[in-house]
Amino acid sequence: MEPELHPDLEPLKFLLGDWEGAGVGGYPNIESFRFGQEISFRHIGKPYLTYTSRTWRLDDEGNLGAPLAQESGYWRAHSGGRIELVLAHPTGIAEIYIGEVIGTRVELRTDVVARTETAKEYTAGHRLYGLIGEDLGYAYDMAAEGQSLQSHLSAQLKRVA
Repeated sequence: MEPELHPDLEPLKFLLGDWEGAGVGGYPNIESFRFGQEISFRHIGKPYLTYTSRTWRLDDEGNLGAPLAQESGYWRAHSGGRIELVLAHPTGIAEIYIGEVIGTRVELRTDVVARTETAKEYTAGHRLYGLIGEDLGYAYDMAAEGQSLQSHLSAQLKRVA
């Protein structure tokens, strides 16, 4: 039995479920690539969503290849549309984003970035999520490896559950 959605999560309700799709990526020191992705947003009745994301490289025919990245965390909702996102990456990076939800659009910017001793240099991120018709679209800009904040990933995902 699924618990009742916490009232603070009402603005994020459009994210709930499982999403799959494809996107493109690149960065000054990375060759452009295509990737497949699955994202999951869940709730347990508390004022936060659990979040997981996994990506794989796509070959020229659109077949899944080698795994690329994973991240998991919590989207914490507050009254007035304020959002906090706490993310962890197996590459040794943890991030805290602050942002807001307006309609079916969420914009987030890093407030804190922490790295382990062996993690690559990463200093900031900016994320946009929103509905494009029935699909979930997003764009992710990052500042890393001595580069300023600039486009890194974008994707369009379909709800599968």
